[in-house]
Amino acid sequence: RMSRRAQQLRDRDINPCVAETDASRKCMDENNYNKNMCTGYFLKYKNCRKFWHDIKMERRRNGVKPDMPSAEERKKILDSVE
Repeated sequence: RMSRRAQQLRDRDINPCVAETDASRKCMDENNYNKNMCTGYFLKYKNCRKFWHDIKMERRRNGVKPDMPSAEERKKILDSVE
């Protein structure tokens, strides 16, 4: 059974970067934990975290609740950016 924190990190409504986390882990597993082989995955994860952190801070400043958009809202945001 996963801890409450681990469950939150797997919840796509709470953590917008689950896919990037999984891809980084998979890369590390497949490359015998050689970080140099996975820098692209780490960069995607870092960019994902920064993007959603900025959105979260903007929503907080504007008094929008919840701070983090739901998975469905995030999809619409991403579609409008691409």
